[in-house]
Amino acid sequence: MPAAAQDRGNEPVKPFAVADGVWWVGASDVASYLIQTNKGLILIDGGYESTAPQILNNIRRLGFDPKSQVKIILNSHAHIDHAGGIAALKAATGAKVLVSAEDGKLMARGGKGDFFLGDRYGYPPVKPDGTIRDGQKVKLGDRTLTAHITPGHTRGCTTWTFPVTVSGQARQALVLCSNTVLPGYTLAGQESYPGIAADYEKSYRFWRAAPCDVFLASHAQFFRAAEKAKSGKADAFVDPEGCRTFFERGYAGFKAELGKQQAAAR
Repeated sequence: MPAAAQDRGNEPVKPFAVADGVWWVGASDVASYLIQTNKGLILIDGGYESTAPQILNNIRRLGFDPKSQVKIILNSHAHIDHAGGIAALKAATGAKVLVSAEDGKLMARGGKGDFFLGDRYGYPPVKPDGTIRDGQKVKLGDRTLTAHITPGHTRGCTTWTFPVTVSGQARQALVLCSNTVLPGYTLAGQESYPGIAADYEKSYRFWRAAPCDVFLASHAQFFRAAEKAKSGKADAFVDPEGCRTFFERGYAGFKAELGKQQAAAR
């Protein structure tokens, strides 16, 4: 969710592992994930423009060279706190930026012309190198990630899934873009964009059914990242029950808000 001030959730933190070869390299709340393959590195999300130097520093702290090793940059959604740093990260690494069609358009406009936020949260624009479709697989070396277009929060919000290993066991990781209904989103009557309520319903059908052993997201607070990292447990991020609970509560909240707005629109 866009923040009024770019220091919200943007305090520097040390990188930490969430699975074998997968690290959180973002700030205190805004996410960025580094995924190691045998052919280079994949990065998901770029935080704010001011987060980019933190992300690059965290990559170096893990012993990697961003310029020579980061090959692909992916995005969860094109709001300022997740796409604001991508232009700087692309410039620093030379990596290919791959984004959903709808959020790619927003990213190319630097976040301006958003269906709800308008021009209030602009950031350095970046033109994606390729467009990601629903169900498309992104492969680099021995890693394959699958894109799931789960719109609502943004038109092209993209949830990523991929297999990981934790403590010697195969698991399924899920990186949620966002399921948040921002205050002021209109779900009934004259919708914030045509079909937004139906999009949330469709997205929740996927989220509530998808395999989700290692629950990750675009914000640390969504999955209690700081608490799990502090535990020091190798399998701290294996939390299928927490994932299911998060989505069930989120869906109940969405349905309550939709019902409230539908009643008001009658």
